[in-house]
Amino acid sequence: MYSSFYAAAQGAIGQQSRMDVISNNLANVNNQGYKPKVGVFQDLMYYNLNNWQGDETKIQAGTGIALEKADTNFAPSGYDITERDYDFAIIDNGFFMMRNPVNNEITYTRNGRFSLSQRGNDFYLVNDAENLVLDRNRNPIRLTGTEAAGRELSALPGIFDFRVKNGMLSVGDNEFAPVAKNGDPILQQETPLQGALESSGTDLAMDLVRMIESQRAYSYALKMVQTSDEVVQTINALR
Repeated sequence: MYSSFYAAAQGAIGQQSRMDVISNNLANVNNQGYKPKVGVFQDLMYYNLNNWQGDETKIQAGTGIALEKADTNFAPSGYDITERDYDFAIIDNGFFMMRNPVNNEITYTRNGRFSLSQRGNDFYLVNDAENLVLDRNRNPIRLTGTEAAGRELSALPGIFDFRVKNGMLSVGDNEFAPVAKNGDPILQQETPLQGALESSGTDLAMDLVRMIESQRAYSYALKMVQTSDEVVQTINALR
C-alpha cells in the first residue's frame, strides 16, 4: 500500500537532482569552454506481485528511480575570436594541461582564457585559478625576451586527449581530473588557435526543454503522493 509513497518520493527527488544539473548548465551558458552535463537515471529494485515463492511473474512493481550519474558532454563547441594574445581555443578534441604550483596536481580544461602571473622575476601563463599552463613537453609556459627586443611566449599550450573520457572528475573552475580508466594523456599534434576562445557547450534550447520535462515530472510525482495519501485516508475511514 505504502510503496506508491516511496516510488513517488524517489521520482520527485530524482527530478530535483536533474533540475540541479540543468540549472548548472544554464548558469554556465556564457562560461568559455564549459562542457555541459546530462543526468542519467537508473531504475530501483523491482519486485514480483502475488508470488510468495519469489518466482518471476508478469506482474511487477518498481520502487522508483534515482540519479545514477551526470555524464559530461566533451564534444567541441564553436569559438569566438577575441584577438587577445593569451586566449587559446581547441578546435577538435583534447584539453589543455594545467599544473597546480602548490601541490603539482595535474588537471585538464578546455577553457583557454589565460593571463600572465609573475613568479619571482619571470611571468608565466596561468588560468583563472592561477594554475600553470603546460606546453607539449609538459613544461610551464613563460614570457621570454625583453621589452626592447620583443617579448613572447616560450611555447604554445600543449593539447592532450584521452582514449576514454567517460568518468573524468569535475574539480571546479571548469577543470577535470582523470581517473584510472581514462588512462594516460595522449599528446595531440594539433596546435591551439590563438586569439580565440571556445564558447560554452550548453545547448540553451535543449536544456530549457529538459527543464520543462523535469518540472512536469516533479508535479506528477507530487500528485502521486497526494493521491496515495487520499487512498490511505479512504481505507482507514472504512475500518
